[in-house]
Amino acid sequence: MRSTPTATTPVSAADQSGAEPTGATHSVEIELKFDVDDVTPLPDWTTLPGVASVGEPEPRELDALYLDSDDLALAHAGYAVRRRTGGPDEGWHIKGPRGADGGRVEQHWPLGTEEEIPDAVAQAVSSVAAVRHLAPIARIRNSRTAYALLDAAGGVVAEFVDDRVTATDERAGVERTWREWEFELAAAAPASADERRALFAAAEKAVRRAGGRTAASDSKLARTLGQ
Repeated sequence: MRSTPTATTPVSAADQSGAEPTGATHSVEIELKFDVDDVTPLPDWTTLPGVASVGEPEPRELDALYLDSDDLALAHAGYAVRRRTGGPDEGWHIKGPRGADGGRVEQHWPLGTEEEIPDAVAQAVSSVAAVRHLAPIARIRNSRTAYALLDAAGGVVAEFVDDRVTATDERAGVERTWREWEFELAAAAPASADERRALFAAAEKAVRRAGGRTAASDSKLARTLGQ
């Protein structure tokens, strides 16, 4: 679930050193990921509890460059740093390790006009890796189609995205392509843990009925790097 952006700084690599990056917004994403074949039809999301309708498809062309040190210090610590263009949240992102609830805190900074790593982003990961050691490790281009899953009042219970990914391991020169789905809780998702578990269970059932399966990797970056 993406929380309403605020100006506060979440638990991150920066917190380990006591530093606080400026200008960041943050959100928490709680999602399911699935692998699907090229011809797999979309699920019927109106079978889910609390979902009354599905919004119009929203195409997004995303292009993300991921950075890390030679020894993948950020990845080993559970972090991912990227500069992404396209979509409503284009900019610089830092994804943190998964919490006990399976969610990941994501920090976000505006894209800016320069491709160099902003000082605030470098500061946020400085306790894990120095900015001078960071270099491109992966490029992930994604033709995404997003759908809002709406309740009877028009609130967004979840966002479903259909991703067709072309990813390049920049160090090995290996390109991989795949299709995957993501189901992410949104602002109108149920508040109670039991209701959320029921919603996730119904989502998994709908996906499997359509022909999807549990994702082989829990992140696009890891899959790009052959993990």
